[in-house]
Amino acid sequence: MSGHNHSVVSEFVLLGLSSSWEIQLLLFCFSCLFYMSSMMGNLFIVVTVTSDPYLHSPMYFLLTNLSIIDLIFCSIAAPKMICDLFRKQKVISFWGCIAQIFFSHAVGGTEMVLLIAMAFDRYVAICKPLHYLTIMSPRMCIFILVVAWTIGLTHSLTQLAFVVNLPFCGPNVLDSFYCDLPQLIKLACTDTYKLEFMVTANSGFISLGAFFLLILSYIFILVTLQKHSSGASSKARSTLSAHIIVVVLFFGPLIFFYLSPSPPTHLDKFLAIFDAVLTPFLNPVIYTLRNREMKMAMRRMFCQLMTFRILDSG
Repeated sequence: MSGHNHSVVSEFVLLGLSSSWEIQLLLFCFSCLFYMSSMMGNLFIVVTVTSDPYLHSPMYFLLTNLSIIDLIFCSIAAPKMICDLFRKQKVISFWGCIAQIFFSHAVGGTEMVLLIAMAFDRYVAICKPLHYLTIMSPRMCIFILVVAWTIGLTHSLTQLAFVVNLPFCGPNVLDSFYCDLPQLIKLACTDTYKLEFMVTANSGFISLGAFFLLILSYIFILVTLQKHSSGASSKARSTLSAHIIVVVLFFGPLIFFYLSPSPPTHLDKFLAIFDAVLTPFLNPVIYTLRNREMKMAMRRMFCQLMTFRILDSG
């Protein structure tokens, strides 16, 4: 490729996770197990909530959309990582790299807004129970979903608008198993200090601000719960604790990636695997194990499947 504003790099080389065959085999088994578990767990939540009329409420509508987002998120980098583990030359095209960054930031931004919406949903349910169905109406739920995707897509497009026109003339090696925006910017053949600061501010500080906003809101809700009856309070605490765990799992790696001043280390790669494979798996596990209605709905669904199987075999 030629031209002043065009890149001469057509592909990037990914160093991957490890050069050790034993570690690669362990990572292959680990990644396959959790990737398939993430896909099946989140898909099971979507099917359960969609098919069970007892779960047709705003909270489970948001939970279903969170599972859909996790289905997309865990499919952005994990499949290629698994396929690349035993390849000597791990490469990704320039536009394939851009696509990975676009989808990861779009889905990540959408999930960030959705987690804030879930906190708002719990605030209304606990602090304004008599107005809950009025405030969290079906129209409001659809509006929240549209706003979440709009913000996620806008966030991603805003960052990529500055990256796609950067000149990449070499080197083209990324010390990772997927394309990451901060590392990609550093490979540009120009001064990128201002752009790196913009990315840090756009992703890092926004993530940090949203994280503290969510934690403070959940603390406020927990304090409000002290005034409620013990039975309702215990049930709400169980739901809120699941939300808080998911928030910490989601924002923890993001804040570390974008606000850590040090160069990439083994800890960065571990957190990247955690973020790409483990978090989408843990979300459905946390929500189902700490949610009585979800467990009951899954039992009903399991009993229905067993009944259909018995009738078919008879």
